[in-house]
Amino acid sequence: MSDILNKIVAVKHQEVEAALKRKSLAAMRADAESRVLTRDFVGALRAKVAAGLPAVIAEIKKASPSKGVIREDFIPADIAQSYAEHGAACLSVLTDKEFFQGQVDYLKQARASCDLPVLRKDFLIDPYQVYESRVMGADCILLIAACLTDAQMAEMEAIARNLDMAVLVEVHDAAELQRALKLKTPLIGINNRNLRTFEVSLDTTLDMRKDVPADRLLVTESGILQRSDVQKMRDAHVHAFLVGEAFMRAPDPGVALAELFAA
Repeated sequence: MSDILNKIVAVKHQEVEAALKRKSLAAMRADAESRVLTRDFVGALRAKVAAGLPAVIAEIKKASPSKGVIREDFIPADIAQSYAEHGAACLSVLTDKEFFQGQVDYLKQARASCDLPVLRKDFLIDPYQVYESRVMGADCILLIAACLTDAQMAEMEAIARNLDMAVLVEVHDAAELQRALKLKTPLIGINNRNLRTFEVSLDTTLDMRKDVPADRLLVTESGILQRSDVQKMRDAHVHAFLVGEAFMRAPDPGVALAELFAA
């Protein structure tokens, strides 16, 4: 793991410890299991692809560890509505507080303002957080292979599936991809950002796509900044995208989405 990822994981362990003191695992699990009617995250992506359209997971993110505040005028409900009106398939909402200035309420506000399925974008390292994700309203969770063992990923995926939630497993290299393919989820996210150098290269997705089986849905993440990037991916039969920062810097994120993915 990179230094920043190590720091984040250490904070996550502290957050889970603190959360357990406020609400027990048994209570959180019971609360999660009482929640019904998740939105179909995988189905929303597949429907766009089947229609010949790009399947965009549009991200709602206020800040990042490397760049600080990305968007000052930050109203998650408005951003979510704009995304929904301009063709997004799903939403991704940052809930990490310490490093990304996210909040659980941001996810709740975004989901309440539109009908799109929502991914909780955070660093999950404990089953408690999976139940917590369902309680806050998430329809999908993110599992980052770089900071989890195979056993951890399998356990958290099983819990998510039991709660009728989707799982996006994120990989950065070929070794992580092989580990991710042991899971049942069809959603494989390839992050184009190198965890050690933080350099971004679309070749990461292009080089690894041949190793993603046809029954999985490849989602390319990071570095999609202009129409030529989108075209490069679609020419390579990559039709699902997770994009955030490019939209967050625009006056109207949804309009920026529509312009970036215009045919």
